[in-house]
Amino acid sequence: MNDLESLIFSISLISCFLAMILFVLFGQITVRKLRKNPETKSHLGLEFVSGWDIINVAKALALPKWLNDKLEGTPLFFLYADSDLLYKHTTKFDRILARLFYSLLYVAGSSIIMLTILDKFGFFE
Repeated sequence: MNDLESLIFSISLISCFLAMILFVLFGQITVRKLRKNPETKSHLGLEFVSGWDIINVAKALALPKWLNDKLEGTPLFFLYADSDLLYKHTTKFDRILARLFYSLLYVAGSSIIMLTILDKFGFFE
């Protein structure tokens, strides 16, 4: 392993570990409260597997408004959480936690993908 490969791998591992911790915290602090609220309970997006609604809510609170509006205008709207409704029922702390969690999750995923592609093309040899 050379230095660049080690750096990318380290960044991805650290961000993945922090994202796992924030996944649990965000689920317990914010999404639990939204699941208990009858007004927001059915607007958390489609849950493919257990806990997927945590990622849906984090994405709805972390992405910019114009992108959420674009996603909600598609025929696949039922897959996504309703960002306008979630903004009404969350605090500023919830939104900051969502942005932090989703950003770390995005960094972890994209750095692993980038590392795999660079390794496949022999960049580290």
